[in-house]
Amino acid sequence: MTVLVVMGVSGSGKSTVAARLAERLGWDFQEGDDLHPPANVAKMHSGHPLTDEDRWPWLDAVAAWIRAHVDAGEPGVITCSALRRVYRDRLRRGADDPTVVFVHVTGSRELLAARLAARTGHFMPPGLLDSQLATLEMPDPDENVITLDAAEPPETMVAAVVERLGRVP
Repeated sequence: MTVLVVMGVSGSGKSTVAARLAERLGWDFQEGDDLHPPANVAKMHSGHPLTDEDRWPWLDAVAAWIRAHVDAGEPGVITCSALRRVYRDRLRRGADDPTVVFVHVTGSRELLAARLAARTGHFMPPGLLDSQLATLEMPDPDENVITLDAAEPPETMVAAVVERLGRVP
């Protein structure tokens, strides 16, 4: 049983990849942004980056979704920026939970900025990209991570994750 946390900065394509992974695998899917408290959404919408104090309740809600799936023995896919190691540790409730696999979708600043500029109807304004990139701590190899290139087509990324998980397409 595995829970995938599809992570990355805004504009990386994590929601697209996560939804397609969940569909392909037949697993539960949760958009992590939907778990943000309204105050967080309003703060980001107004162009202000979140602080750690803002993030903790949201990360705890994401962690609760993960833990509920792990405890029930049900696989799932959830999105979460998971920008810092301390956030990822909180999501997996310690460093040694092999059931939680991070799928890091990463791309160049130029690609991410272009995607954000073209996106409509999302609370995260393009102006917060640089704060997310500054906060991002690249996952270490010991964090049970699969790294994907955001420049690849979503289906290519999904196939790479499925292959890494050892599932037959």
